[in-house]
Amino acid sequence: MSDKRRRRLPRNVREQEIIDAALHVFSKRGYHAAVVDEIAELAGISKPMVYLYLGSKEGLFVACLRRESQRLAATFKEAAQAGGATPEQRLWAGLNAFFAFVTEHRDAWLVLHRQAPDQSEVISAELAEARRSIMAVVAGLVGQGISEGGRPGLGEQDADFVAHALVGAADSLTEWMERHPGQSPERMTIGLMNMMWVGMRNVLTGEVWTPPRET
Repeated sequence: MSDKRRRRLPRNVREQEIIDAALHVFSKRGYHAAVVDEIAELAGISKPMVYLYLGSKEGLFVACLRRESQRLAATFKEAAQAGGATPEQRLWAGLNAFFAFVTEHRDAWLVLHRQAPDQSEVISAELAEARRSIMAVVAGLVGQGISEGGRPGLGEQDADFVAHALVGAADSLTEWMERHPGQSPERMTIGLMNMMWVGMRNVLTGEVWTPPRET
């Protein structure tokens, strides 16, 4: 029996070790091919104890999804809040932290982005809640920019619209990163800022695009 298996740990610490092991196995095998035996072995705990802690393979996956989505949202929010005095600085810091998370926590991103969307209703509901949480953080940041810019006519719905555009673009760019390895978080953030911030800045200063008139 390994040293890990012999150790007596507080429940919350042991649970995090199990989630760490599950995250690694799910990212490597995929949800359907993953087996609890391998997770238990990697965590240094018996299979029945894994079920006692987290209930089922689905419960393990939900626990991974919940923890990593909360970490991602917190990473973005904390970086944005500490990023600077202007909306531009805060958005830059938040997006840079997002792409750094994707780069540094590949197991987590594979589970969140690649595997979770195609699973059970329970997992889909957890993923939807995770996405709402991240969207709320981004919308709050955009809303601050609108408020500080003093733009009449722009409000909560506009912030939500921009948040969906930003999160959708960032998600898509992680796929691009897979096909173009070696891209730094900073390089990815610069590219997205060039595509998104210039337009946002113009709107905040009162410039908007209108459809061309028919001739």
